[in-house]
Amino acid sequence: MKSDIIKPTDRLWKIAFLYGDEWKYWKKELLEFGFSMQDPISELLAVEGWDED
Repeated sequence: MKSDIIKPTDRLWKIAFLYGDEWKYWKKELLEFGFSMQDPISELLAVEGWDED
């Protein structure tokens, strides 16, 4: 079954609809890793590792 809720070309801010109340935390984390809320979701999916310095 294929879902069209979000697509790789959608912007990161659209993930907020999936995370609800937890979005505030995840938005902060993404921003700290250098993402912009205007980046496409495909950029997030392309990350191979989440190493923190």
